[in-house]
Amino acid sequence: MKTLKVGIIQQSYSSDLKENINKNEACIKKCAAEGAELIVFSELHNSLYFCQTEDIKNFELAETIPGETTNHFQKLAKELEVVIVLSLFEKRMQGIYHNTAVVIEKDGTIAGKYRKMHIPDDPGYYEKFYFTPGDLGFEPINTSVGKLGVQVCWDQWYPEGARLMSLAGADVLIYPTAIGFEPTDNDDEKKRQLDAWITIQKSHAIANGLPVISVNRVGFEEDPTKSTNGIDFWGNSFVADAQGEVIHKFSTEKEEIQVVTIDLEKSEKTRQLWPFLRDRRVDSYNDITKRAIDN
Repeated sequence: MKTLKVGIIQQSYSSDLKENINKNEACIKKCAAEGAELIVFSELHNSLYFCQTEDIKNFELAETIPGETTNHFQKLAKELEVVIVLSLFEKRMQGIYHNTAVVIEKDGTIAGKYRKMHIPDDPGYYEKFYFTPGDLGFEPINTSVGKLGVQVCWDQWYPEGARLMSLAGADVLIYPTAIGFEPTDNDDEKKRQLDAWITIQKSHAIANGLPVISVNRVGFEEDPTKSTNGIDFWGNSFVADAQGEVIHKFSTEKEEIQVVTIDLEKSEKTRQLWPFLRDRRVDSYNDITKRAIDN
């Protein structure tokens, strides 16, 4: 494929799971009608971002893969002939849960999944309470639209994952995300955080010569315990090309659906001009696998 039409879905969500599923389905149909071949959602799109609190009741949101949500969207993918990237709270077995991205092929089959590798544990983002770190590695998922290097949210801050996806033949890097502002932060601090988030992902595009798709949720979600001020999810979903140039960026506050065309051929041209992979000193990187280098 020379180009890829990607449907980006930046949405807010409620505590009504059925309402969220119906909303997601409507978004998929809109993208498909506009010619999307690949459709990407934000992180944990079936519900509110429940990780603001450590509450054992939230494990009731988890589901098996395959399961109810995958079955539902498998039928839709087959009907519309689109590839869909879902982001689910996976119940693997009793006591083991994952934050998992699932890729549905356009024929309705499950092409593969990726379990989030880097799990944060910060105020408002208590994911270690819920998620076991992923164990599927950084392996691109083969689909009819190319090899998808899917990772999830916190993974986007780490260059190692992007590099390994690239070396394994990924055609594009994809990051379903749920990240936002602490509402009381001042405007300067909010800008610093947002700029850093965009910059690190653009750097993955540049360093690896691959387009990047980052899809965030939007809107305010309160902390049920009132111990924090909640999260103002900052939207700003974007697509960058293989040279890190932003092709399309969404707003900070609005729900948006957009089909964006990516030039896949630019990756090869970029790698010819910027041969970073050629010039890697693989004979000198052994220490990268250490926690720290003691002097």
